[in-house]
Amino acid sequence: MSEGYGPTSWDDAIDTIRRGLDLGVTLIDTADAYAFGHNEVRVGRAIAGRRNDVQLATKTGIDRMGSDTWVLRGEANYIKRAWDASLMRLGVDHIDLYYLHRPPQTAEI
Repeated sequence: MSEGYGPTSWDDAIDTIRRGLDLGVTLIDTADAYAFGHNEVRVGRAIAGRRNDVQLATKTGIDRMGSDTWVLRGEANYIKRAWDASLMRLGVDHIDLYYLHRPPQTAEI
């Protein structure tokens, strides 16, 4: 809802997620790489006040250094920083499922 599928507005994206929750969606999956973290902010705002209604998943490991430049990362210190940043963007105190987007190039799993 932040890039890749055409333009959207904040309100439309948040309304869509909230409508999904109203209709029984229980899993929201995003990633820190989607629009450089922008999508996590949208998801966080959409689930505000409804955190107990949703299982929240997000991914890490794609370190975007530009619109066309990225590295698949997996070092522990990178993942810890990414975890903290995702918690902040999502506005939550926990993530139910946190996983690597792709096998890393920079560390063994």
